[in-house]
Amino acid sequence: MPTLKFAVLPGDYIGPEVMSEALRVLDHVAKKENLELSYQQADVGGAGIDHHGKALPDSTLALCREADAILFGSVGGPKWEKLPPKEQPERAALLPLRKAFNLFANIRPGLLYPDLTDASPLKSARIPDGIDIVCIRELTGGIYFGQPKTTVTLDNGEEQAIDTMVYKTSEIERIAEVAAVTARARGKKVCSVDKANVLETSVLWRRVVTAYFAKNHPDIALTHMYVDNAAMQLARDPNQFDVLFTENMFGDILSDEMAVICGSLGMLSSASLGTGKNSLGLPFGLFEPAGGTAPDIAGKGVANPCAQILSAAMMLRYSFGLAAVADRIEAAVRAAVATDGVRTGDIAFGRPAVGTRAMSDAIIARL
Repeated sequence: MPTLKFAVLPGDYIGPEVMSEALRVLDHVAKKENLELSYQQADVGGAGIDHHGKALPDSTLALCREADAILFGSVGGPKWEKLPPKEQPERAALLPLRKAFNLFANIRPGLLYPDLTDASPLKSARIPDGIDIVCIRELTGGIYFGQPKTTVTLDNGEEQAIDTMVYKTSEIERIAEVAAVTARARGKKVCSVDKANVLETSVLWRRVVTAYFAKNHPDIALTHMYVDNAAMQLARDPNQFDVLFTENMFGDILSDEMAVICGSLGMLSSASLGTGKNSLGLPFGLFEPAGGTAPDIAGKGVANPCAQILSAAMMLRYSFGLAAVADRIEAAVRAAVATDGVRTGDIAFGRPAVGTRAMSDAIIARL
């Protein structure tokens, strides 16, 4: 009986609520598929600050190092917003985790079922068949990690802040490979997004990407687009893209725009993969929903658990090599939402809305 060993970091506000439903789904699937789950939960984010004095406690990091994957919830919220920026949950938990495990590639599907097109701010006539694209974001380079990064007081008393955008050839090539592999499993079409008309890093990015695809993936159609145009095109006609990939800051912005046009953050999952392998020889990864902690609905039992459940499916696919099991979970979510019409409030649109537990019950029933 295969054993799946992973760390569970529920996080804050609705994080634990939706995480418990994802674990219910995993437990159900494990029994059906004769799998053994081995997981422990640990504090992270605001919970880490409250119970251990910092957003990423040493004990949590140690637990993650012993695991083959991390199933992550959501962190942050108004309770900790008055802390210094470097100590706030989002910055002091996620960035150190990415750095500790060299999680350089974020894979975020932009999937909108045709039945949920009313949830998108785009007109349904523009996306009659829904949306199906993937955004690949480089996670450990660029302006978020470049040095120097500091705020200083000048001789005249003014403050000056400095962030540094840095990329190396090897960093660009490895994220290009992730984009190529993703595209090969889909439509063999990739759009690389940069700002090569202004930024030196983007000039290098475009040159390296062009050469890498020509040498290693000549059969994949590669195009380039400036980031400002890409943002406009995503809003105008998202399905013109299949796989788009870009550097860290641009990817942060574009993947959030993609999430909005796909209707509800409660439906969108993500995977962050690293250079390291787990004990199974598969990519070590961190898997989390695209949305936040939603303090306004925390504790009410109404949060949408689908994104957390779909993130668990991505964990099975990438870090445990269980693509068929992941497919089953994804199909069950789609059937519950699209076919059976079971909807939480964020995607109800006139239908009776169900709560968090009822949503996961419907998914389990479909399994």
